[in-house]
Amino acid sequence: MADIARMNRRRFLGRTAMAAGGFALAGAAPRVAYTAATDTIGVGVIGCGGRGMGAADNCLEAAQGVKIVALADAFADRVERAKAKFKVPDNRCFVGLEAYREVLALSEVDLVILATPPGFRPLHFSAAVEAGKHIFTEKPVAVCAAGVRQMLEAAEKSVAKKLCVAAGTQRRHDPKYMETMKRIRDGAIGQIVSAQCYWNQGGLWVKKREPNQSDIEWQLRNWLYFVWLSGDHIVEQHVHNIDVINWAMGALPDQVHSLGGRQFRTAPEYGHIYDHFGTEFFYPGDVRTISLCRQIEGSAGNVSERVVGTKGWSNCAGVIEGEVKWRYEGPTPNPYVEEHRHLIESIRGGAYLNEARQVTESTMCAIMARESAYTRQQMKREWFLQRCELDLRPRSDLKMSDPMPVPPVAVPGKYQLPGLVVEEKGKRT
Repeated sequence: MADIARMNRRRFLGRTAMAAGGFALAGAAPRVAYTAATDTIGVGVIGCGGRGMGAADNCLEAAQGVKIVALADAFADRVERAKAKFKVPDNRCFVGLEAYREVLALSEVDLVILATPPGFRPLHFSAAVEAGKHIFTEKPVAVCAAGVRQMLEAAEKSVAKKLCVAAGTQRRHDPKYMETMKRIRDGAIGQIVSAQCYWNQGGLWVKKREPNQSDIEWQLRNWLYFVWLSGDHIVEQHVHNIDVINWAMGALPDQVHSLGGRQFRTAPEYGHIYDHFGTEFFYPGDVRTISLCRQIEGSAGNVSERVVGTKGWSNCAGVIEGEVKWRYEGPTPNPYVEEHRHLIESIRGGAYLNEARQVTESTMCAIMARESAYTRQQMKREWFLQRCELDLRPRSDLKMSDPMPVPPVAVPGKYQLPGLVVEEKGKRT
């Protein structure tokens, strides 16, 4: 882990280079062990909430010879619902905060779907790699600096073990995005000089606390609104758009500067996260991206990306304007299914797919933006990766009955980020 933290910028960026198609890890060794096309791929689902059930459906739709064979969730009601739907036997259904271990121990499981709240992702991903399982991981994959470092270490191990990994950044598997990115890389809009990305929408579901619920149970069932579980909505949701800009740039931002706040969602059921963020990302060559996201009822919706070059611009999703005018007219399969199809093809001996590092890097950018807003400090990627001490990962012995007070809302100027030292005039050491 220390070696990862000490990566210099050239080595760090060099190892993140993506193949032109957008989903193969460049430089990965050819995989020699795979599941034959005639073999059934056994899938274990860890996290049986809405996204876990959706991912399981998408996985089954993606290819023949795929079967859900094991289930795990912190809550019995979710396991029961999934068990009835996927006809999984009782002896392969597990409940509790440690239930993921039972799924990973099963020889019948070749592939695991990780769809618990993101705060658990580094723990579950690392354990799945150690167990030698192929992995579909929902995004984001961490909520803090310690989690990012753990994910980067596990990502390296997954490549060394020749494990196949797909992430829930489905735009990377959408043909219109893939073809547009290829043309951008081929120079259709010239050199990129700026970019913008957005995820502006109304509110999402929220669950008020029920009588007799423990702190942990309520927060797990209402996980969107607690930083240790979701990372705040800039991490949990806006990571999609940030990932697209990283893809278009072919690089990571060197530093970020954010602002944000909590003016509309202030009731206790909304935990302690913000409801809006605005971020400036500084990419190599002083190319800057403006990023806006909000979850506020009644606000205008905009979920999109835009890159501007010296010869034109593109929405990254099938439109190029400028010296070159182009519209995507190819097939439009469901990208939520395509990401699983690409993963299963890789497991069965096709082009090697491992998105672990890629999704971790985009997650890191979103976490940096959140912490910049919380602290009102411009934040360098090098500092965050090497020196930030923020660790929100759940304890390995966490119990449902444990107390978990809700932290106060982060107030810039009062919020303390572990490892951050601020000098005069707001400059950081």
